[in-house]
Amino acid sequence: MMSKHFYPPLNEVTRPVVTTREAAYYLNLSAQTLWLWACKETGPIRPVHIGRRLGWLVKDLCKLTDGNEQKNTEVESIHG
Repeated sequence: MMSKHFYPPLNEVTRPVVTTREAAYYLNLSAQTLWLWACKETGPIRPVHIGRRLGWLVKDLCKLTDGNEQKNTEVESIHG
């Protein structure tokens, strides 16, 4: 059975770094895409290394998603 994860809105995250799976959720990408970005250093943001794990800075994710969140808010206000 697959467990579902529920993440708070990105602007409510208080930690400076999130996991790859959390970052993938916020960017609407697969975790594998982020792992490729890290491995090949080809993505628009770079992860931080925490031991053997990757972490993604919340401030970097906010910069990438800023325009998308505003568009979603506008759509909700039109339809809502």
